[in-house]
Amino acid sequence: MAASTLTTTYAAAFTTLQSAPGIWKRCDNSSGSARFVCSTRSRVTFRKRASAPMMAEAAPYGKMRIAVAGGTGFVGSKLTKRLIEDGNTVVLLARSPAVALGMLPGAEAARFNAGAEPLGKEEQSKLNEVIEGCDAVVNLAGEPIAEGRWTDARKKQLVDSRVNSTLALADAIQAAQNKPAVFVSGSAIGYYGTSETAEFDESAPPGADFLASVCIKWEEAADKVASQVRTVKLRTGIVLGASGGALAKMMPLFTVFLGGPLGSGTQWVSWIHIDDEVGIIVHALQSKSVQGALNGTAPKPVTFSEMCAALGRAMRRPSWLPAPGVALQILLGESSTLVLDGQKVLPKRTLESGYKFKYSTIDEAMTEIVQSI
Repeated sequence: MAASTLTTTYAAAFTTLQSAPGIWKRCDNSSGSARFVCSTRSRVTFRKRASAPMMAEAAPYGKMRIAVAGGTGFVGSKLTKRLIEDGNTVVLLARSPAVALGMLPGAEAARFNAGAEPLGKEEQSKLNEVIEGCDAVVNLAGEPIAEGRWTDARKKQLVDSRVNSTLALADAIQAAQNKPAVFVSGSAIGYYGTSETAEFDESAPPGADFLASVCIKWEEAADKVASQVRTVKLRTGIVLGASGGALAKMMPLFTVFLGGPLGSGTQWVSWIHIDDEVGIIVHALQSKSVQGALNGTAPKPVTFSEMCAALGRAMRRPSWLPAPGVALQILLGESSTLVLDGQKVLPKRTLESGYKFKYSTIDEAMTEIVQSI
C-alpha cells in the first residue's frame, strides 16, 4: 500500500486519538494488522529522578531513545529510518501522531504542535515529559522555505515555525531533570547571505538579508540550552535526493528534454546528498566532541550550470533550456533569491570533526540518485 494511502487511512481511523496525551506506538499483531497503543506514563517514570537538573549519562548510539521533530519530512523520514535501522528508538514529535506512525511504523510518536504560536502550558508540560525520557533530541521542524511568495504573512510563518518549535524543545530540555546528552537543531546556509565571489565556512559572520535573519533567530533559540547540553546547529545546503527537495522538481523537466539552469547559471549551489545530511546528524549524535555550528554541505560546491550538467549526464539528457532570471523574479518575487542567488559554503568544521563524506562530487551524487530510481 502506498504511503499516501496509509497516511489517509490512519488519519481517518485515529482522528479522535491525535490529541490524547502520552506516547503512541504502532504494534503489529500475528495476523498482520496494526493497532496503536498509548501509555499516559512517560518512560521517565522508570528512571530515577535526580534532586536537581543534571546531564544524563546517555545510552550509546544504537540503543538511544531519540526525539525527532520534523521526522516525517524529506530529510526527517530518511533520518528516522536510519536511526531505527541502527537499533535506536525514535519518538516522532508530530502534529498528528497517528499519521506519522502510518508513514514510519517502526517509530513511536507524541503530539507536538509548536509553530504558528508558542506551546501552551499544558502542551509544554506534555512535551517536557517526552523529552525527559530521551537521550537525544533532533529538531528539523519548520515550514518549507521554498513554497509560495514571501508575503509578510508568509515570512512570519517561516520565522515562527522555526523559532517557536526550537524554543519549545529548548524549554523542555531545560525542564528535564535528566537532560538529553545532545541537541541537534536545524539551520541553513542562508545564515551567511549570498555572494558570487566569497567563500563561507562555519566561522563566517551572518549575512543581512531575510534568510540570514531567519537563521540567526533559529540558532539563537537553540543556543538557549548550549551551556547545559551539547548543542549542534546544522547549517544545511541544498539537499539532493530522489524523493524530494530540488531534484524532485528538476528531474521531470530533464526527463522531457526541458532541463537547464535558472537565471545566469553562475550562482553557487552548496549541495549535499541526503545520505550525507543524515550521516552528519548521526555523526553529531555519536561524537561527544562535536558541538556548535556545522555546515551540511559537500566539500565541492558547484555553479547551477554545473549541477544541471551533472544531472543531465546522469540522466543522459541535455541541459540546454535556461529559465530567465527576470521571469523568475516576476513569478516568485523576493523568494527568487533561493534559485537566482547562492553562496559558496565549505564544510570546514564538519571535516575537522571527523566526518567522512560518502558523496564529495556532484557527479557521484547525481549518478547514485538517478540509478536509485
